Amino acid sequence: MPYYIYRITQTGPIRQLSRITQFDVFKEASNEAKRLRRETDLPPGDAIKTIFAANELEAEDLLNQPPKEDFTTGEEY
Repeated sequence: MPYYIYRITQTGPIRQLSRITQFDVFKEASNEAKRLRRETDLPPGDAIKTIFAANELEAEDLLNQPPKEDFTTGEEY
C-alpha cells in the first residue's frame, strides 16, 4: 500500500484535500512531507499530512474522519 501526501485546507467545517504525491516507502514519504512543511508557507489552518492507505479514496476518507477521543485522560480514567 502506498503512502499519500495531502495538503489539507480547513474552510470552516469543510476540509479541502489536495493530493500532492505518493510513495511506496515510508521514509521517502516522511522526508518529502517534512521538506514540504519546512519550505511551504502554509496559512493558519492548513496542514501537510502523510497517510497510509490502499488507494486515494481510502486516504481521503481517513483524512476526513474526526479525530478519535483520548479516553485515557479526564475524571473517568
